[in-house]
Amino acid sequence: MHRGAITDYIDVAQVVLYAFWIFFAGLIVYLRREDKREGYPLESDRSGQVTVQGFPRIPAPKAFVLANGVTVFAPRAERDTRPIKAVPIGAHLGAPLSPTGNPMQDAVGPASYAERANHPDRTSDGVPMIVPLRATAEFFLSGEDPDPRGMEVFGVDHESGGTVADLWIDRAEPQIRYLEVDTGRRRVLLPINFAKIDGRRRIIDVKSILGAQFAYVPGVANPDEITRREEDRIMAYYAGGHLYAYPGRAEPYL
Repeated sequence: MHRGAITDYIDVAQVVLYAFWIFFAGLIVYLRREDKREGYPLESDRSGQVTVQGFPRIPAPKAFVLANGVTVFAPRAERDTRPIKAVPIGAHLGAPLSPTGNPMQDAVGPASYAERANHPDRTSDGVPMIVPLRATAEFFLSGEDPDPRGMEVFGVDHESGGTVADLWIDRAEPQIRYLEVDTGRRRVLLPINFAKIDGRRRIIDVKSILGAQFAYVPGVANPDEITRREEDRIMAYYAGGHLYAYPGRAEPYL
């Protein structure tokens, strides 16, 4: 054997293959641990004292410095203390939950939402990212697109829910994020992805909720900005309408 001739008695390709397998397995374990920094440990139906982590275990807390200078740790020892306004329909573990009130407002099922930070998203220069068109002078609606302002909004029951009074735009992207609907009693926000705009007929159809339910959409504290938590609550309300807007939607087709 020649001096230094490793390849004469070692299959280098096989060694490299095994090394890749070991590296890839370690990468999977690492990524699986990292994605458990939020949402874990899970809570068990058996007891509030039982936590579910699975494999691999939850990683040790790590500090993250946010854009606004605030330091947060993940994972955090905090639990959602909001009461669940629903009861199991059976005695077995994991039984489906039946709402006990108005599920669209009680954060049940598809209308549930996370308690995100109660402050608005901001751009790189520190101003609120999503604002009404009336609050910003540098943005305008293109003349090539239909202007939703003044259009009447109809629910899935073809009943009027109100009239569009303004548009909320995203300064970062830029695009329309919400339509501000005047219901006659108050102004509420309609996510643009739940709206079907008919520019020819100048109406807007919304299939997720009834016309009368627009008046009960969760509101915003500041009329010219929206926080992350408020965004999630509004989105959850419309999403929940696909199942809970009227009793027939929660029933089977057959």
